[in-house]
Amino acid sequence: MSSAMAWSFLLLLFIIASALALAFFLLDRLFPPMERIRDRYAERQHATPLEPPRPQPPPLSYEPPPPPPHLEHEASTELPLTPHGYQTPPWLPSYWRANLRLIVPLLLIWLLSVILSALLAPMLNQVTVLTGFPLGYYMQSQGMLIIFVLLTLIYSWAMRRMDRAHGLELEEDQTQRSYRKRLERSYAAFGLGLMLLVGVMGLLDVNLNISPTLISWSFLILTISIYAVIGLRTRTEQLDEYYVAGRRVPAMLNGLATGSDWMSAASFISMAGALFLLGFDGLAYITGWTGGFVLLLLLLAPYLRKFGQFTIPDLIGARYPGAGTRVLSAVICIMISFTYLTAQVTGIGIIMSRFLGINYLLGVVVGLSAVLLCSFLGGMRAITWTQGVQGIIMVFAYLVPVTWLSLTLTGIPLPQLMYGEALHHIVALEAAQGFESSYIEPFSDWTTANFIALSLCLMVGTAGMPHILVRFYTVPNVHASRSSVVWALVWICILYLTAPAYAAFSRWEVLQNVVGRPVLELPHWATNWERTGLLVIADDPALGGNGDGILQYDELQINQDLIVLAMPELANLPTTVVALVAAGGMAAALSTADGLLMVIASAVAHDIYHRTLNPRATLRERLWLGRAIILGAAVLATLVAMQRLAIIVQMVAWAFSLAAATIFPILVLGIFWKGTTSHGATFGMLSGLAVTIAYMVVTYLDPGRALWGIGSTAAGIFGAPVNFFITWFISLISPPPSAEVETLVDSLRHP
Repeated sequence: MSSAMAWSFLLLLFIIASALALAFFLLDRLFPPMERIRDRYAERQHATPLEPPRPQPPPLSYEPPPPPPHLEHEASTELPLTPHGYQTPPWLPSYWRANLRLIVPLLLIWLLSVILSALLAPMLNQVTVLTGFPLGYYMQSQGMLIIFVLLTLIYSWAMRRMDRAHGLELEEDQTQRSYRKRLERSYAAFGLGLMLLVGVMGLLDVNLNISPTLISWSFLILTISIYAVIGLRTRTEQLDEYYVAGRRVPAMLNGLATGSDWMSAASFISMAGALFLLGFDGLAYITGWTGGFVLLLLLLAPYLRKFGQFTIPDLIGARYPGAGTRVLSAVICIMISFTYLTAQVTGIGIIMSRFLGINYLLGVVVGLSAVLLCSFLGGMRAITWTQGVQGIIMVFAYLVPVTWLSLTLTGIPLPQLMYGEALHHIVALEAAQGFESSYIEPFSDWTTANFIALSLCLMVGTAGMPHILVRFYTVPNVHASRSSVVWALVWICILYLTAPAYAAFSRWEVLQNVVGRPVLELPHWATNWERTGLLVIADDPALGGNGDGILQYDELQINQDLIVLAMPELANLPTTVVALVAAGGMAAALSTADGLLMVIASAVAHDIYHRTLNPRATLRERLWLGRAIILGAAVLATLVAMQRLAIIVQMVAWAFSLAAATIFPILVLGIFWKGTTSHGATFGMLSGLAVTIAYMVVTYLDPGRALWGIGSTAAGIFGAPVNFFITWFISLISPPPSAEVETLVDSLRHP
């Protein structure tokens, strides 16, 4: 090793060590080592200013009954499944009617904006706005997101005013306020430190020519070390800490964690690639994966927090009494989460194998080890704090390359605004190269029905995803649950407003500098990514090309999982940015995998084992069973991901279809219609599940059988209405719910 290389290596080690030391200092201030206290009474005695005592439940919350004699030494903060001593206040019916008068018009605005903007897109595209955006394209890529954010802000503001008018809003005390501000300052400091680290390593990379592999491993070690320390320092033996982070996560942090949980490998890795390949049609993913947060806020989040249990089957089992509904909903949650988890594991394998040059399977094992370090001992508490860090990493990693490319191509570092210029160039290049359809042309590959169906299916599925719904158990009160939805959507929109820019700038670059060049003179990035199988140069006649040695667009077979990961190399950015994107992709996959593993573990250990099979199970048994399930689910997901069954975004869409057709309808009916019965919910879930899976299998195997061109990814659009109808019909002919269940519904509606 030369002296220059040795000096570079030592300098890089010093920077990494300094970054780790700073990160661990912040972690030490954020997450002091937890004392392993077995019950809430001892915890209150040991509370410190660094970790404020758990806030007391509001006066009208559920009152826990005394623990059985054999469990007195293991008393927890777990709440019962029925309201104990709750009496409906006389003002609640008028409050509820006022709430409905607010919800209904907002839902109509939401629905009409989604449908009309799609139907009118061809006509709107005749108008150009801002930097060259066709108006129809702009409405789907940015306009709809702005509308969704405004709807959530309006509802949250109006409900806060209504709560104040009824004297219901809970104000933060001084301890909670100082705790929240300290967290916000610490996460802001982490964000600034990350920027500084990337800047310093970028300068070293440019000036000292450090090995790309060394830089990639450095980022991996640094980020995983941070995740691991959080997981270890927030370990707990308390059930409410393990499942719901003690119910004291501030709204802003919960919004950040929810957004991180949401922005999975599909969002970070695949979505921009889908837009690159599909053009306008791919924008259904943008509107679908954001519009669902409007439904989540209007229809579910506040009521989940008011219920205040651990899992979604907890609410279903209480609202629809009987072991059958609880077990069925738990099994469905496992199915949804495992399908989604497999997609994240696939993303981990792709990132690790390409950027670190290791075997795909080994990459999956390394990545999942990081997941287990975060979630195994600390549960939801560790996951929440880790997702805050991961969210900052992934958004920063997502913005840097495309901002750099925007500056290079347009002279202005605002990709969200300037990709209108890229669209203009794309249209001109496509016309010159003889494309049959334009990138901005609506419904060139899909039918209008498929576009609208997929958008609606993803929205409804968003509001039914178990790993997102349980996040609203972690906040202190109902108002915080509403605020956290708004914060989550704002955070998510930072990435989703940028994804179309990624696709447009990448397509502009490929059409201008790759298509039409001799195959032997293609950029170095194309050779690198061809080894991963995500890119195929098909000029050879055996692969379907014409063999003339000049690359045509239809001879460039690009997997949609490639675009974001290849962007830094495509734009000739420093190796540091390449490693940063890899770290961001890993953060996206790991943050979602954490939450999904937690749902699977709680469904098995809490809902099936404890609630159904062994009610006398001790807290320690349930905690360790949950940890064993986390480990087992991670191993099983690895085995399934090795088969590479489908592209990431398609697998994720399947999970959303299952959620839309099963969980969402019975939760909404259970809250908004007191007449919904257990029999109705059971038959509704089964019918929605059966219809969705049947359509999914048939259209995946034979796309020609699709109705109105609606593909397998939108199968839930058929299952959800069937679920609603069957649940309603069976409920009408079933014995009505008990008075206790009706009282439970009233208590959920009481903020």
